[in-house]
Amino acid sequence: MGAADGESEIFAAGLLSGQVALVTGGGTGLGKASALELARCGANVVISGRRDQVLGEAAKEIGERCGGAERSRAGERSGAAERGGQADWVAGDVRTPRGAEALVRATLARYGRLDVLVNNAGGQYFTPAELIAAKGWRAVWRLNVGGILNMAEAAFELAFGPAGAGNIVNITLSPHHGMPGMAHSGSARATVEALTREMAERWADAGVVVTAVAAGHFGTEVTAKYPESVRAGAARSVPLQRLGEAHEHAWLVALLASPLGRALNGSTLTLDGARDNWFGPWPPAGLADESGEVPTEERR
Repeated sequence: MGAADGESEIFAAGLLSGQVALVTGGGTGLGKASALELARCGANVVISGRRDQVLGEAAKEIGERCGGAERSRAGERSGAAERGGQADWVAGDVRTPRGAEALVRATLARYGRLDVLVNNAGGQYFTPAELIAAKGWRAVWRLNVGGILNMAEAAFELAFGPAGAGNIVNITLSPHHGMPGMAHSGSARATVEALTREMAERWADAGVVVTAVAAGHFGTEVTAKYPESVRAGAARSVPLQRLGEAHEHAWLVALLASPLGRALNGSTLTLDGARDNWFGPWPPAGLADESGEVPTEERR
């Protein structure tokens, strides 16, 4: 059986069997892809967000593609609760401590445990740095930094601390070359990397692993909202010469959720097609010959 038949394309069957994962922002894009892969690896998955219809449709799709079943609310029970690959959803808001706590409690009510938290919820908008209003700056930080802190602390207090184990994967965007047009988001994303190291050290003795994924440019239904010129320019800036595919990101999330994730505690892993190694059109001006290709030196 391949991925289309309900199993992971690259991981062993049952890698995450018996585990429960909560994926924020899991109704679309990289979040939905991550939830699907975690379910394919045998985990029961709860996706969260703020739009009921989007979440319900995503959970139904994940359940069908994994051979499991979708349930309308994380608080509802069924006789299939012990099977892996189940998909649930619960609407909520990570931007407040109370909202984050409600999401964790809903997951615990459904399954009685939480093993993996994927902090995927985030967002930003294009604007020159000099035009960022204080309100816009606060909104971006409240979601991208505050949301992660709220969810991580709620998961630790209610689930991971009492259990003496847990796994947090913080999803961020690679800020390593700066983020022109999104300076507010670039600052927030860099902060998340620092927070990841801090939380990893703070909770290590409690058996909690904290890692981060610095994602590059991916082609999803979410990035389709950006202008075509922006998407095309992003692809040209990647030495791999294409945008990433959502399942590639999902594979890395599943890897960090696996036992290997413990060896990477405190780390930020960049997945960007080598963009961190270069910024600008590829190949760089002056390196290509008249055909546009990078010349190959003959070796003796």
